[in-house]
Amino acid sequence: MYVVTVVFTIHAAHYPAFMQAMVVNARTSLQDEPGCRQFDVCESPTSPGQVFLYEVYDSEADFQAHLATPHFIAFNALTAPWVADKGVTMYRRAWP
Repeated sequence: MYVVTVVFTIHAAHYPAFMQAMVVNARTSLQDEPGCRQFDVCESPTSPGQVFLYEVYDSEADFQAHLATPHFIAFNALTAPWVADKGVTMYRRAWP
């Protein structure tokens, strides 16, 4: 399995709209992408505006396919100006 984690810091004024768009993106990824196995959207209880994603794909190719989907491209274009900071890290799941 191929795991992607993303940590966003969102400008406060755009946080509600960002979260709404992110949930749509996550839901669509799970429904429409056969290689997307998990897409968790998490909010920090102590750092306002911080959002953590935990995504699991069958392979790196499935993640690259996700980045090319119309729904992700639209989400990214819409939300990019709302993002103050973004860090992405990839992993290969060792267990289970």
